[in-house]
Amino acid sequence: MLPQLYSHRWMDEDIEAFREQVRRYIAAELAPQLDGWRRQGFIPREVWRPFAALGFLLPEIAEVYGGAGATLAYQLVVQDELAKAEVPANTAVHNLAAHYILDYGTEAQKQRWLPKMASGELLAGIALTEPGCGSDLKALRTKARRDGGDYLIDGAKTFITNGFTANLLVVAVRTGEAGSRGVSLMVLETQDLPGFRVGRLLEKLGQHASDTAELFFDGVRIPADQLLGEKEGEGFIQLMSQLPYERLLLCVPAAAVMELAVELTVAYTKQRKAFGQTIFDFQNTRFKLAECATIAHVVRTFVNDCIQRLLDGTLDPEAAYMAKWWCTEQQGKVTDECLQLFGGYGYMAEYPIARLYADARIQRIYGGTTEIMKDLIARKLGA
Repeated sequence: MLPQLYSHRWMDEDIEAFREQVRRYIAAELAPQLDGWRRQGFIPREVWRPFAALGFLLPEIAEVYGGAGATLAYQLVVQDELAKAEVPANTAVHNLAAHYILDYGTEAQKQRWLPKMASGELLAGIALTEPGCGSDLKALRTKARRDGGDYLIDGAKTFITNGFTANLLVVAVRTGEAGSRGVSLMVLETQDLPGFRVGRLLEKLGQHASDTAELFFDGVRIPADQLLGEKEGEGFIQLMSQLPYERLLLCVPAAAVMELAVELTVAYTKQRKAFGQTIFDFQNTRFKLAECATIAHVVRTFVNDCIQRLLDGTLDPEAAYMAKWWCTEQQGKVTDECLQLFGGYGYMAEYPIARLYADARIQRIYGGTTEIMKDLIARKLGA
C-alpha cells in the first residue's frame, strides 16, 4: 500500500470530502460505461451535464459565472480521481478553455460563455495544433481577417482533444504579422456554424475514449466580439500565462496513474503463481515494485508541493516545466515496469495495465514535449 500524503495545507477535510463525492460518482456513473466509450472513440457531451450539476465540472469558477468559487485544488482533485478511474482528461481541456475566458475575456464574454460551460451545456476544446505547426505556435497559419464587423477564419487544425464532441472552441489564429505578436484567440460556438467542419475522428495508440479530431475552417464568419479580450495580437501571451497550471493538469494524472499501476501490479503478483510460488515472492519482483512505489511516492510529493505553490501564487514556470517532463517520464517508466510483471497478460487490452501503458505515452508529447520542457528550463539556467 502506497503511503498517503496529507502534509500540505490544501489537503483539508473539506477537499477530502469533495474527493470522496467525486470518486463515488465516477465509480457509479462513468467507469461502467468506459468500455463502450473506448469502442466508439468518444464520451458523449451529454455525460458531463449531470457531472456539472453536482459541481464537479468547473468548481473553481466564481459563483457569479455558475461555479462554486472554490480553489484550483478542487479541479485538480477532480482530474486526480478521473485518472484513477481511467477516464481521459477531456474535462481538463474544457477547464483550460474556461480559464482563458475567465482571465482574458470581457465581462460580456464571461457572462455569455462561462455559465454554460459550468453547467455542461457547452463543452470546450482548444484548437492550437496545425498539420505543420505543433509546439511552435509562432508558426501557425490559420488566419482570421477583419471584414467589417466580423472576422473570416480560414485554416485547419489537427490532434484536437474534444474536437468531435465540443460545441465551443478557443481557436488560435493569425490576425497580424508573422511571429507571436500576430496571434489572437477566437471563441467559436460551433453548432450549425457555416464553414466549420469536423474531419476524421483520429485513431490513436491510447486514450481511446477521448475524441481527437481534425478541424477545418473554410470562410467561417464570426462577429468581431468573439475575439478573446479586446485587442488583437494578445493570443500568445494569453496562452503562455496558463502554462504552469496546464502542466499540473498533466502532472496530477501522472501521479494518479503510477499509484494505480503499482496497486494493480501488487495485487496481480500476489495471486499469480509460477514455479511453485507467487510472482510477488520473487526477489526481483519485490525490488521492482519497491522502485516503482518509491518513484510514485516522490512524484506525488513533488506534485503536491507544486499544487501548494500554485495556490500560494509562487509556482514559477520553470518548476512547472520540470514537473511536466519528469513526472510524465516517470509515468512511462513505472507503467512499463508494472506491465512487465504481468507477463503476457500485460499485453492484453482487457487488462487495465495495458491501457495505462498505452495511455501514458501521449503524456510526454502533448502539453509541450519533454524536449521542449528541457529546452525551456535550460534557457532559464543560461539567462
